[in-house]
Amino acid sequence: MATIPITKRGAEMLKEELHRLKTVERPAVIAAIAEARAQGDLSENADYDAAKDRQGFIEGRIQEIEGKLSVAQVIDPSQVDGGGKVVFGATVELEDEESGDTVKYQIVGEDEADLKQGLINISSPIARALIGKEEGDTAEVQAPGGIRRYEVVAVSYV
Repeated sequence: MATIPITKRGAEMLKEELHRLKTVERPAVIAAIAEARAQGDLSENADYDAAKDRQGFIEGRIQEIEGKLSVAQVIDPSQVDGGGKVVFGATVELEDEESGDTVKYQIVGEDEADLKQGLINISSPIARALIGKEEGDTAEVQAPGGIRRYEVVAVSYV
């Protein structure tokens, strides 16, 4: 399996979620299953079915996170030397050539992307269009409303 890039912050978030699932969620659902079993007939026990479903979800998520962390390539954006180019982990300030609006995005891994916080997925159309660009370059992005052009105003690694 190929490595997946993730920022240091994103890896920490996944590790925290994994820890919570193993130390809080898993024991809670095991207790809920035991309690439902104590109620008797399992064939018509909705609490038991719900607890088993929740247990399946938790175990699946634990496996998913462990799998991602095992193939993760953790990148600290502040240690990246992109030579002024847009690379994974870079924070990019863009100006929409049509409207003049400026936005700031950091290019991050899939699990940490959050557009409201300015964190965009490395595989998103805008991130793919920006990779390799430098200050002053123009990136063309195929958006639902047509092609949008953005000028790269600044590139930083924080």
